[in-house]
Amino acid sequence: MARRDGRAYNKLRNIKITKNCSKHATGSCLIEFGDTKVLCTAVMEENVPPFLKNSGTGWVTAEYGMLPASCPGRIKRNVTSGRMHEIQRLIGRSLRSVIDLKRLGERTIKIDCDVIQADGGTRTASITGGFIALVLAFQKLKQDKIIDESPVTDMVAAISVGICDGKNFLDLDYKEDSGADMDMNVVMVAEGKFVEVQGTAEKNLYSKSQMDALLKLAEKGIEDLFRIQKKALGDS
Repeated sequence: MARRDGRAYNKLRNIKITKNCSKHATGSCLIEFGDTKVLCTAVMEENVPPFLKNSGTGWVTAEYGMLPASCPGRIKRNVTSGRMHEIQRLIGRSLRSVIDLKRLGERTIKIDCDVIQADGGTRTASITGGFIALVLAFQKLKQDKIIDESPVTDMVAAISVGICDGKNFLDLDYKEDSGADMDMNVVMVAEGKFVEVQGTAEKNLYSKSQMDALLKLAEKGIEDLFRIQKKALGDS
């Protein structure tokens, strides 16, 4: 099975990051994984959820949605689903894994991930781009003397892997994902530890050795993503 864009099985799609693309957000970026495009914005609020009141601890949360023309056939605006709730919880967990919430103080950072165009990997693009938006937000808050130091403790990124026609694929587009024997979303921090692994047998069951090979492939892809994030952030 040849890949539509001609890339090797173990290669990422072309990835592009445009920083500070939203004038009013505290931090923002447009991230593109091939034809998948996600606008990630971070906005700071001077409050926390009720369970954190008077704790001295902040919060990072996420919302995820797909714009009406992001897929073939119009998606209804402001319609939520179980899938969307599951994805936004994943994004929030992933981003909180690299934040010292005590350093944030009693403030909330809300990350909005709006899919402008979908071609597979929207959740992994949202996590990878959401981290960029978050770092840029903390940079601005520090410049404005709202926080003394950035609460970021590590980097986080995510990628998809899967088995298609017996071959291990990195960074699946929609056609590959929809036809995969199994697929997996992997979230890691730069320290080399896993935040989350979501693996599902779609057509065929898979063995532990196959899972280990896919995790190794995902690790390689995420290392490439960390290099791309570092280049995009520069001194940030």
